[in-house]
Amino acid sequence: MTATHISIYGEVHRVGFRAWAKDQAQKDNLSGWVRKAADGSIEVFLQGEEEGINNFLSLCWDGPKMAYVDDVLAQEAKTDNSTNGFRML
Repeated sequence: MTATHISIYGEVHRVGFRAWAKDQAQKDNLSGWVRKAADGSIEVFLQGEEEGINNFLSLCWDGPKMAYVDDVLAQEAKTDNSTNGFRML
């Protein structure tokens, strides 16, 4: 199992990005969370199989229908054994 912290920048608020991220994470059997960050980005913590995380990352460049993504930054993170399922914060 691997973990990744992702920041997504652009027009990503009020377009359903958090709900979209939750749906995508669940399709890839990933656990973690998604939330709005104070700087206007969307912040995601994911853990699971590397293939699922890579798939999620590639989909983030498009996001939901009304989103306009400028940048997706990802960095390796420590796994969190207390994280179950995927939550919108």
